[in-house]
Amino acid sequence: MNHTARGVLNVLVVTTLTLGACDRIGDTTTTEDTATTGTTVTSAVTVTTTGIDDTTSTSIPSGVSDLTCAEPITIGVITDLSGPLAVYGAHINRGVPIGFAYATGNEVGSGLVQSYRIGACEIRVIFKDDQSNPDLAAEAGLDLIEIEGAAIIIGTVLSGSTAVLQNLALENEVILIAAPTNSIDLTGNGFNENTFRASRSYYQDAMAICDHFVNGYGYETFVQVAPDYSFGYEGAAAFKDACTFEGGEFIADDLFAPANTTDFTPILEPLANTQADAFLVTWPGGSFVRLLEGAIELAVVDADTALGTPFVDNIVMPVFFAGSIGTTSTITYHYTAPHNPVNDYLIEKDTELGTFPDEFDADGMNAAIMVVEALRATGGAADADSLRTALEGMEFEGPKGTIKIRTEDHVAIQDMYILTLLNVDDPEFEYYEYLGTVRPEPPCLLEGDYLARCGDLPIGSLAGS
Repeated sequence: MNHTARGVLNVLVVTTLTLGACDRIGDTTTTEDTATTGTTVTSAVTVTTTGIDDTTSTSIPSGVSDLTCAEPITIGVITDLSGPLAVYGAHINRGVPIGFAYATGNEVGSGLVQSYRIGACEIRVIFKDDQSNPDLAAEAGLDLIEIEGAAIIIGTVLSGSTAVLQNLALENEVILIAAPTNSIDLTGNGFNENTFRASRSYYQDAMAICDHFVNGYGYETFVQVAPDYSFGYEGAAAFKDACTFEGGEFIADDLFAPANTTDFTPILEPLANTQADAFLVTWPGGSFVRLLEGAIELAVVDADTALGTPFVDNIVMPVFFAGSIGTTSTITYHYTAPHNPVNDYLIEKDTELGTFPDEFDADGMNAAIMVVEALRATGGAADADSLRTALEGMEFEGPKGTIKIRTEDHVAIQDMYILTLLNVDDPEFEYYEYLGTVRPEPPCLLEGDYLARCGDLPIGSLAGS
């Protein structure tokens, strides 16, 4: 057994295994929907370049077409600008305007109300703050739809708030583009035809990390712990399915603990001395360190046990990974990994704002590009039927390369990255050496009346398909 990737547990500096800050209210040092790696390593993970390809010029998309619309088309953006997850809302607040500027050839806008033009057609973009509160998200959504006349809503950070927006979009016949939340339900058992992803889902995270663990490091046995509510059930089911599919074995039943647990020793007793190769933890908050302490006390983990530790956003990395230099893991996006003109543009515009792109800037940019490309495809028509037809099956170039919106279930198929951590103190957040790119394609998780939409896709699970 290869143990070269192990040792993270020696430092008690860890983050939860993927799954989201979208569900981590009350803990400002945990991550949004983070994690990453994929199912298919596109280059045998042998590329070791790092940094940005300065020879690639930035540009706006070719063939920017003229549109004509009788009235401005309004796009609503709902994100956390002042609440507990505002650190991630800031990524969307930067990325969306940069995406609209890139896709339309306009300057990057600022403020809560912005305007972009394609030919004779004005696109109004209105930002609302939901403070990661589902009630405020509903209020903002209704205001955007009923008062501002929004045809499309982009949002939001918290998974529960995004689910509220999903229902509003369906009831009011508008389109929702989900970013950056990665809840499986949005394109699973909560699917509706008016919701599309710009971000990846938990399931893609699970496929990525399990492929990396089983096929990259040869880990064979797994145990896992998750919180005792829907967030934890989704994550645990996805990871069990993905790791089993890759050839891993879960040697004990999954454990689910109340989210407010402070003493994990009695809960973890069934896993004592299991000595699994990897300990998978989906946990939404600051009590994670206490969970890990309990696992060490009971010998659930030791120096030879791998812990799922996908890399997180630039600000949190030094908090969690200062003692883990040399670790190889995965991430949904880091600005030094992709090499393409769209990513170069994002870097250029973020640096003009005095910062560098962070983990979800790319999601915001992708959401805006989706909107503009859909409006081009409809000739400016902004009704839900026309937009839905344009978005299903769409492929476009974003900062992460080619994004494909799967027709069947509206999942956004996209690249993720395998990186080795070199430092956590670079002033420009150049923390990593790039090793490879992965592109997970999850099964279709639709249910009930929507099951027939899955067509020829693997249905329900990887292991069962």
